[in-house]
Amino acid sequence: MIKLKVREIADARRINMAKLSRKADANYNTIRAIYDNPNREVVVTTLEKIAKALKVEVTDLYEIIPDDEP
Repeated sequence: MIKLKVREIADARRINMAKLSRKADANYNTIRAIYDNPNREVVVTTLEKIAKALKVEVTDLYEIIPDDEP
């Protein structure tokens, strides 16, 4: 599973959802949905815009959570 770290990175840079939406030229509701559900699917172009707005690489925006296997 992949977990998006957009909120954590934006918070560390003191960028709120509205500002991130404007800087990334992304719909506010999309940003809010990512904040509310960091496990949601997001198109790569949106991640690229967010990464550019936050001045990070796209790969910095997510972490891979291993599946729990018995």
